[in-house]
Amino acid sequence: MSLLTLKWLAVFCLVLIIGCGDAGPEKTIVTVYSPHGKPILPEFEKLFETAHPTMDVQWLDMGSQDVLDRVRSERANPQGDVWWGAPATNFIQAADEGLLLPYRPTWADQLKSDFKDPQDRWYGTAQLIPVITFNNQELTEESAPQDWDDLLDSKWKDKIVIRYPLASGTMRTAFSGMIWRFYKETTSPDQGYDWLMKLDANTKDYAADPNMMFQKLARKEGIVSIWLMNDIMLQVDRYDYPFGFIIPESGAPILTDGIGLIANSKNPEEAKLFYEFVTNIDHTVLQATEYYRIPTRTDIPKDRLPDWMANLDVTPFEVDWQVFSEQSKEWMKYWDKNIKGNG
Repeated sequence: MSLLTLKWLAVFCLVLIIGCGDAGPEKTIVTVYSPHGKPILPEFEKLFETAHPTMDVQWLDMGSQDVLDRVRSERANPQGDVWWGAPATNFIQAADEGLLLPYRPTWADQLKSDFKDPQDRWYGTAQLIPVITFNNQELTEESAPQDWDDLLDSKWKDKIVIRYPLASGTMRTAFSGMIWRFYKETTSPDQGYDWLMKLDANTKDYAADPNMMFQKLARKEGIVSIWLMNDIMLQVDRYDYPFGFIIPESGAPILTDGIGLIANSKNPEEAKLFYEFVTNIDHTVLQATEYYRIPTRTDIPKDRLPDWMANLDVTPFEVDWQVFSEQSKEWMKYWDKNIKGNG
């Protein structure tokens, strides 16, 4: 072997050694299950990894009910660490089934009791409001449905598109809220079932996920829907969708969006770091100002929040959320078997 060949071989080995040295220690993976999707999840992945360079956030974007079903199926061998985002009804079910690790965050005393689990298994991060949304190229705030019962008018037949509720905690809560209006007075879901049957008669399609629903609404395959106010505002702001919305005159079943740690996860301490990171004051303000999420914390300075939040006027449905959570499972099974497509 020539001297020149030996020289280049030595250089090659040196490059390999340096390259291996640059690889650094293996990062700890924090797996997050969430319905928040883009752009929230990528942004907070980047923010967290910048603050914690030895950690790698890997998130799975799926509907709230899909998260609950996945956590159930993985009970014996959890693959996720943090569950970030779902209506309180989903977290109540998960807590009752022993799927969540109790954890008291540093800001626990800054929440009213309605927004947290008494055993620290989940905490509310934001209040989300279901509204009637519409394509504003076809309808105006005056011509769009003004209240929930207006959606049953025959003039909206085949003009409504809705996110398929069985995979969505949001739509399960909205649909169950329509049943609850009658159930709280009669302790029977029958009138609520009748209401959903009439809504089904006017519904053209049940979209498989929110993005498909947004596209159908934008393409005028349907011009009316039901969805969360903050997400509609986000779609208009970020993607210029032609949407408007109406806060129903009779009020709404306001959702508490929560966060929890998955029981027996592989990285519980790192999961707690992520939990605290995405819920601290600065990042709660970021979610309020950039993503229209109304904080549940009482210690957020009002001058750091958007003006529209301070002036928001919504009548919340009076709901016993424990009873609501217990009953809604059966209500949605009945809807899927007896109402969907039969209106």
